Amino acid sequence: MARFDGRVGIITGGASGIGRATATCFAAEGGTAIIADLQDAKAAETVQEIEAAGGTARAYHLDVTSEAGWAGIVAFALSEFGRLDVLVNNAGIGDSEAIEVTSLETYQKVVAVTQTSVFLGEKAAAEALKASGHGAVVNVSSMFGIVGGFGTSPAYAAAKGAVRTLTKNTALGWATEGVRVNSVHPGFVDTPILGETDRELLVATTPVGRIGRPEEIAAVILFAASDDASFMTGSELVVDGGYTAR
Repeated sequence: MARFDGRVGIITGGASGIGRATATCFAAEGGTAIIADLQDAKAAETVQEIEAAGGTARAYHLDVTSEAGWAGIVAFALSEFGRLDVLVNNAGIGDSEAIEVTSLETYQKVVAVTQTSVFLGEKAAAEALKASGHGAVVNVSSMFGIVGGFGTSPAYAAAKGAVRTLTKNTALGWATEGVRVNSVHPGFVDTPILGETDRELLVATTPVGRIGRPEEIAAVILFAASDDASFMTGSELVVDGGYTAR
């Protein structure tokens, strides 16, 4: 049997980058991937790719900052497939300026998409995950949820740091209820969130001498979501090419 045979997972930000790689690999290992994203066309492309490879997937238009939207996607999973086993909170956006010039609007938007969405997702999925028998949550934080980065992007740093701590808090709350909760902390990865960032600079600051690939992060996410990590909860898995080791 594949690791995720018969299991259903919601992956936010599943239409691109780390989320797309996670959804594709989850389905390749027998899982049903519900790809939650605002990018409808890209989500549909991901579903087509998964189905062409023999997997099962659905696209769901989700605003991760909407409590009603979260109630809707959990209800969709239960009505379509009768269960929900895995939640990957991957959606997030960043900011790039110093704190002195970061607007409150920017700060609140980044926190809403990157941090509050994790709270909403865990809350909405709680009962379904507890009923699963294999419940697992993987929250995608960042190495900059652990260290201070370049001293800019205050909203992103604050949000990702909060995701790290919320993961531990929920893990303790659900430790005896059959749901494991862990966080993954990527370093620099070749995804759309990098935008116009100078990739040569990122390579130069990464000890292994390159940036990561989405599939490398997806592999760690899926380890944490699988029964291979059955004795792991409240843990943080750093996948950063050695950045935080210095």
